[in-house]
Amino acid sequence: MNKINEGEKAPSFEGKDQNGKTIKLEGFKGKKVVLYFYPKDDTPGCTAEACNLRDNYKSLMDKGIQIIGVSADTEAKHQKFIEKYSLPFPLIADTEKEVIEAFGVWGEKKFMGKVYDGIHRVTYVIDEEGIVIKRFDKVKTKEHTEQILEALNLN
Repeated sequence: MNKINEGEKAPSFEGKDQNGKTIKLEGFKGKKVVLYFYPKDDTPGCTAEACNLRDNYKSLMDKGIQIIGVSADTEAKHQKFIEKYSLPFPLIADTEKEVIEAFGVWGEKKFMGKVYDGIHRVTYVIDEEGIVIKRFDKVKTKEHTEQILEALNLN
């Protein structure tokens, strides 16, 4: 697992969202982007994180921050997740794990004594020029917006 570090240029990426629409990092030039990676739609931690970002979406947008979620779930699963929780931001369906691997968030995980490969919950904040200005490896799912705003001195 080779995570992108703060100060490095974010990998250029392209992925399809829940509606099959192509999302590219280049399309967000001039805006800050919160690119958050999460293991799986509709699981407790992933739902808490998505809902925290949803509940603070307007506040983040008012500060010029765009939100994009990424997991290996399909477009159809993302669509159901978005509808169930009224999520206002796009979710990239990275079923081939191209974006996930480009950002180095795929790797060995341990849970209840089992070791397996999966997506690590990591968030990147990318500035207007495409540089990673913050990486969160220890995401507080229920307080993620606060983590982001505090790190960017926007709270």
